[in-house]
Amino acid sequence: MPMTEARRLIDAYLSRGGKRRVKIDDNITSVRQWDDEPEEAERFWVRYIASMSEEKRREVELLLPTINST
Repeated sequence: MPMTEARRLIDAYLSRGGKRRVKIDDNITSVRQWDDEPEEAERFWVRYIASMSEEKRREVELLLPTINST
């Protein structure tokens, strides 16, 4: 199965120590961040993910660990 662009982005973000988690409620996603994350992960998120269209960003956000993950 080929890796999607969304999967490549989220893997790159997490490999930089990204701490954001997704909350999915009634098919609405929101991203939460309780812990500080490394500057490299923050810069990556801002540069490559936050600037995406809402539809593309949601695709990426759905691949984050959920707030219920351990």
